[in-house]
Amino acid sequence: MAKNGNMLAILWMLNSGAKITAKQIAEKLEINIRTVYRYIDSLCESGVPIVSDSGQNGGYTLLNNFIQAPLVFDIEEQKALLHAAVFANEAGYPFSEALNKATQKLKMYSNREQENILNRHLTGFEVINRDIDPSVKQTLEELEHAVANEYSVEIEYRSSREEQPVKRVIDPYGMLYWNNKWYTVGFCQLRKEIRSFRAERITHIQRTQLRFKRPDTFSAKEFFLQNLLQNSDSKAEMVTVIIGGRSEALDDLCIHWFFGHHLKERMPNQAVFLLDERAVQGYLPSFLLSYGKAVQVIEPQSLKKKLISVTSDLMEYYQL
Repeated sequence: MAKNGNMLAILWMLNSGAKITAKQIAEKLEINIRTVYRYIDSLCESGVPIVSDSGQNGGYTLLNNFIQAPLVFDIEEQKALLHAAVFANEAGYPFSEALNKATQKLKMYSNREQENILNRHLTGFEVINRDIDPSVKQTLEELEHAVANEYSVEIEYRSSREEQPVKRVIDPYGMLYWNNKWYTVGFCQLRKEIRSFRAERITHIQRTQLRFKRPDTFSAKEFFLQNLLQNSDSKAEMVTVIIGGRSEALDDLCIHWFFGHHLKERMPNQAVFLLDERAVQGYLPSFLLSYGKAVQVIEPQSLKKKLISVTSDLMEYYQL
């Protein structure tokens, strides 16, 4: 049996509650007794509280219920999990209470040296994010249960185009977090199609007795991205856009969720994108204005003219 397998077997033996000697462990696992001592030392170093009693009735025992602790995580894995918990809490993770209990267990079953290491790594690690309303967390909790158990929910949803919430029943296929916002993606029985719904715009949610079966190959992430990004295989005309400027500004532009998807070539002072004509005339001008003089449109001329038009409209608006 491999080392990890033997160490896990030792933990299960110790978890029986009865004392067991190194000789007994060696006989059961058919390994050398000196190897048992090394495994016991490794387990102790990893934070497992093994009690060793010497003498005629001596042996090894394990603190009660310790087997419930996450024994297989080394210090790097524990650090990664605690860091991930910081991100999750700041993103408005709906089950933050359970998450905090889990991270406390990680610390609880660590030895003093490990705890000091983890605290040092956590002290200087912070995430800044916007606050999320408690009612949104309740909505997310209900949605998560609906996704996992495949039951429909009735929601009151206020879209960006509607002043009053509209009742509808949806089959939530999945949830996702994008651009500091939570969404659910599922089949809308009102519109008879798959749609995405922003959690903050759900003013009321209630589970129903209706059940659904999520398509096996469905991905909420893929569906969401397809709706965000223009499809290069569509019938819309594709336009080559060349943008120059300062290197740091172009770097920022190239890793943007939209531009990064359409990036074709990156040179020291230029970046080449292949974009849908509708995006060139609609989305791009206002977005590029936020970069000021840090970037400059080289091609096409139509985008330059659109930038001039948008800028002129802004000037007229603020001169009134």
